[in-house]
Amino acid sequence: MTSVYDFTVRDLHEREVPLSRYRGEVLLIVNTASHCGFTPQYTGLNQLHKDLSPRGFSVLAFPCNQFGEQEPGSAEVIERFCQQIYDIRFPIFAKIAVKGPEAHPLYRWLTGQARGFLGTSSIKWNFTKFLIDRSGRPVARLGSITKPHKIRPRIEKLLG
Repeated sequence: MTSVYDFTVRDLHEREVPLSRYRGEVLLIVNTASHCGFTPQYTGLNQLHKDLSPRGFSVLAFPCNQFGEQEPGSAEVIERFCQQIYDIRFPIFAKIAVKGPEAHPLYRWLTGQARGFLGTSSIKWNFTKFLIDRSGRPVARLGSITKPHKIRPRIEKLLG
């Protein structure tokens, strides 16, 4: 695989979605959870998506229950939570594993392309973010503590 566009994922309704649908966009791929201390970052992610999507930017959220079982709900529960609490406007995909032997191929590729703190590959917690350029390649990996508004200048630079 040479870019995120080579992968297919499933949406919350289990429909296959080729990421090539986002070809040419700047992306922020985030593993999310509804019951995490970082969950309020949904507000900032939504604001980035709202402000920058007209320029070719999308947030892509991948719920994950691997960290403290903080995303235990079904697809319907996740969707309802994201809509009612945060009025999310960006795509939320089916719950996946982002680390270990069951990790989704997209995340195995992302973690191999963009290393984390001290060169580690494994995702450490919810709301780890991968910034993807218009060619579909990771240009940055940002930890859970990095708030969405802090990423905005980097996104705008990639948008040109």
